[in-house]
Amino acid sequence: MIASFLKNQKNRLRRLGLEVSVIDPKHRQVVSRPPAGAVKGNVLLAYVIDPFLLDESAKVSSAHTHHIESLQMAQVFLDRGYAVDVIHYLNDTFTPRKRYDFFVSARINFSQIARRLNADCVKIAHFDTSHYVFNNAVAFKRVLDLQQRRGVNSNSIRIIEKSAAVENADHAVVLGNDFTMGTYAYAKKPMYALNVPTPNVYPSPQSKDFAAARTRFLWLGSTGLVHKGLDLVLEAFAQTPELELYVCGPLQQEKEFSQQYHKELHQTPNIYAIGWTDVGSTRFQELVNQCSALIYPSCAEGQAGAVVTCTQAGLIPIASYESGMDTRDFGITLTDCSVGNLVQTLRTFADRPADELQGMAVRAWEYARSHHTPDGYKRRYGDIIDTIRQTSGNI
Repeated sequence: MIASFLKNQKNRLRRLGLEVSVIDPKHRQVVSRPPAGAVKGNVLLAYVIDPFLLDESAKVSSAHTHHIESLQMAQVFLDRGYAVDVIHYLNDTFTPRKRYDFFVSARINFSQIARRLNADCVKIAHFDTSHYVFNNAVAFKRVLDLQQRRGVNSNSIRIIEKSAAVENADHAVVLGNDFTMGTYAYAKKPMYALNVPTPNVYPSPQSKDFAAARTRFLWLGSTGLVHKGLDLVLEAFAQTPELELYVCGPLQQEKEFSQQYHKELHQTPNIYAIGWTDVGSTRFQELVNQCSALIYPSCAEGQAGAVVTCTQAGLIPIASYESGMDTRDFGITLTDCSVGNLVQTLRTFADRPADELQGMAVRAWEYARSHHTPDGYKRRYGDIIDTIRQTSGNI
């Protein structure tokens, strides 16, 4: 009965477009990990507890990058001699029973728990989204634009809860780039950019047939299909029959959206509705081999895991500036996500020589292999924590 209640509550919140989920009883737990040697101090980590509850032989989930992120964050402190207590970021009832040197937490419940800690605890906010004011403003703008274009309403956006985490933090670590950090800049707190890792690795795109693949594109994303620009992408491909689109996302879960775009998804010859796809599957690799690029005009992210994953897989990222990932010399950053600009961008891209696209794809793959791995995440996070330790005098 409890499980059924939790499921119904989660579904209700998803229909409202809310990112928050109902806490599972196991997430009330505290997992304590000691360092290998002498204990230098204590750290409270409020992020994702699930990987810490697994048996040692169990595989860490690759469904979302925050599983491996949470493990690596804890390990950074363990390697530096700190004992780490891990709680789930939705745990709002945790009461500290010891002194903590550092508190690291996602935005939800950050302020509530921070108030319960010893006054000299260094508080580090860990942001995996853009600021809620920016996110919510542009999310509702996307819905308004959709109303005006097609005369329909949608709940397919991601609304972020209000939070004063950045105001109550001593430092902020932000998953993303200058854009993402810019949404928090008003608070004038020390901030550090951190790249999202992906645990999956893929073969080089060097041998891909780009002469054939350059007219084929992939859209990959999770819930919030309007938020992530799938509506715009579908309308653009409906106007470009010479190009092909493969849609990988939770179409069955977002039934309202799927009904509103039934014609584009199921009756447009150059658009293929694949549905939810495991990025570690053979099917995903097959799609990657057929396509040249990811198209991802999201309105707000921290750093989009879909863009990171597809770049790691050797797809050329065509992504909005608000996706939080710099495309450098291997992709295209969209500053205008209108349907008209998408059509023009896609056609210009498909006209590029095959060898030029091959070079971009290989550079994308090489960049991701060096900047978006669990080991790279751990190294960068370790550097950030060492800087915070030095500035706070907590060495």
